[in-house]
Amino acid sequence: MAQLKSNMIPFMTAKELDETVQVLARQIEKDYPEQEIVMICPLKGSCLFVADLVRKLRQPVLVDFVHVTSPKGETVRILKDISIDISGKHVLIAEEIIDAGRTLSFLRARLLTANPKSLKIVALLDKPARRELPIKPDYVGRTINDRFVIGYGMDSEELGRNYKDIYNYAN
Repeated sequence: MAQLKSNMIPFMTAKELDETVQVLARQIEKDYPEQEIVMICPLKGSCLFVADLVRKLRQPVLVDFVHVTSPKGETVRILKDISIDISGKHVLIAEEIIDAGRTLSFLRARLLTANPKSLKIVALLDKPARRELPIKPDYVGRTINDRFVIGYGMDSEELGRNYKDIYNYAN
């Protein structure tokens, strides 16, 4: 993995990530004061972001996981669905990064069929330049240009997820 990191430059430090997640938590708390929320964590990339975010929230939080895949040129498929009944509940989908938006649009539509009281999207990083479908997060940590990033849950062929910082390739 050192070789992977050696070809990249720091994009966001662990300290910047912590501060960004803190700001997102306060925004969510403002919109849902003392209300229970259900945090949906799309696997695998969002797990570190969700872990940090839920620890910063001061209201009751239920966490569930979903694994959705959309290989290039193929239809979106659910590999693991949620197990919590979200009917009548405030639901947040927490994405580490929104890119094309195909998988997120599918997941959002799927969760809406379960009749949540509300459904919002929180994204650590938003990359609108790559968007294929018109989906916008309700909470955004940082909007970024079209660049490939790894670390803090994001990977390159499953490597780099464990980096505490986020890196991108030098141009």
